[in-house]
Amino acid sequence: MTFVIDTNVILIANRQHEGVSEDCILACVRRLDEIRKSGRVAIDDGFRIIKEYQNKTEPNAGRRDGDAFVRWLFKNMASPERCDQVHLTEHPQRGFASFPADDLLANFDDADRKFVAVAAAHAEKPRIIQASDSKWLGWTEPLAHHGIVVEYVCTKDIQTFADNKKKKKARKASQ
Repeated sequence: MTFVIDTNVILIANRQHEGVSEDCILACVRRLDEIRKSGRVAIDDGFRIIKEYQNKTEPNAGRRDGDAFVRWLFKNMASPERCDQVHLTEHPQRGFASFPADDLLANFDDADRKFVAVAAAHAEKPRIIQASDSKWLGWTEPLAHHGIVVEYVCTKDIQTFADNKKKKKARKASQ
């Protein structure tokens, strides 16, 4: 099975994300290990995803679990058995032509559009592995309408982050 991996999964496995539980860290480590052992990864052929991973990790010198995953991906990104490089065409409004034209996704984070675009452009429409970015919760259903499934590794943590954002927003509104 092929997957698109959001950067936060790697950062959590590296213990580079504040506020997540130990269970979430272990879940991210396990998920990355499973993918390294028997899964496949989809990235873009312009290496936008790889560059983001590289900028936020230490794949050459790092000894953390996320670093090891990125190192593994570097070694395997040219192997069609382990990695697919998907061509993305840039689009002036949506960022990428393969990003769904959907008003419900109009406010989708620009920096995360590459993950959706890769999943949408890939023949298998691989799942996007997500850990802690609660903004994705509101986009899960609209993405599903376009055949894109988001797999949440840390459901308790992501819900806690979403609840905390709602509380913070409510406090600001009442002031």
